[in-house]
Amino acid sequence: MFNLKKKSFKKIDVMLIITVLLLCIYGIVMIRSATLSFGHDRNVKVQTLATILGFVGIFVLVLMDYQVIGKLYIPIYVVCIILLVLVVLFGTGEEQWGANSWLAIGGFSFQPAEISKVGVIIFLAKYISNKKKRINEPITLLKILILAGIPILLILMQPDLGTAIVFVFFIVIMLFVAGLDYKYFGYAFLAGIISLPIIWLNLADYQKNRIFSFLNPEMDLSDSGYQAMQSKIAIGSGKVFGRGLFQGVQTQYNYIPEKQTDFIFAVVGEELGFIGGIALIFLYFMLLYRLVKIARNSNDTFGSMMIIGFAAMFFIHIWENIGMTIGLMPITGIPLPFMSYGGTFQLINLLCIGIALSISVHKEGLNF
Repeated sequence: MFNLKKKSFKKIDVMLIITVLLLCIYGIVMIRSATLSFGHDRNVKVQTLATILGFVGIFVLVLMDYQVIGKLYIPIYVVCIILLVLVVLFGTGEEQWGANSWLAIGGFSFQPAEISKVGVIIFLAKYISNKKKRINEPITLLKILILAGIPILLILMQPDLGTAIVFVFFIVIMLFVAGLDYKYFGYAFLAGIISLPIIWLNLADYQKNRIFSFLNPEMDLSDSGYQAMQSKIAIGSGKVFGRGLFQGVQTQYNYIPEKQTDFIFAVVGEELGFIGGIALIFLYFMLLYRLVKIARNSNDTFGSMMIIGFAAMFFIHIWENIGMTIGLMPITGIPLPFMSYGGTFQLINLLCIGIALSISVHKEGLNF
């Protein structure tokens, strides 16, 4: 179907592949520790399967020219919007997670918002690439904001404020890198400040309680402040070298809520200590560094913008998740890339890496 020249493989970012592989192995080990007390290994099996499928996806994407994805940017966007509308109409998960963010088909359930993150990044990257010379024209910017705002609005209707914040962050970064005039960011900042009272009035009670608990962690240790306090106790008790893998008291005795997903970093901190946490942060630094390097070396606006979107998405997940587990950010329920349990989340993240590697390889050498 297509031919990839051998010399193109020399351009593949081996360091990025190694970094992602180490992150995935690290994550599976920590998920095993976090779920040891559950008495089953279902979570580990699902994460492992998602990881294997993800690396198969990486291989396929490296062989495929990423420009093919660009040609499908409108259908990709439409599918994402349809999925998010279906979530609003038929979504499940409110009783367990506080938001109807999942779609269940038979015995399989997934989060369309995770798919939509990548879909919206692809769409915006192509749209910005097509309009890059007119990015500062008010009409062009308005169209971008409307098209980007629709999925954000649908996600807020679930309601999922944390995921909506992720969307806002990578959209802002993509527009910034695309060369949007600073005055527009100033206008957006002022509009955000003015709208704070409206946003506050529309927050759910549990969301307000999370903010209160962030400002005063000891306000309600039996309810809204419980997660943050237990997480900080776990991380603090790990000290420099940790209690040892599978030996964490807070972890193994189930004091940490959602320890295999949102609070996986607390497991790392307790069982592997400061050393384990720093090692993880270093791997994340390498991940972001290699992505930015690929973006800078690409002479294609579409490819560069996609990678910048992916890097921004990873960064806000890492920053918010680690920040909330150590008490520096409010709790939002944002998972940690390649570490937190979640088949859809793992698979989508790996596919993002596959697209980035495709961009690094296909500067030349692919002929249909």
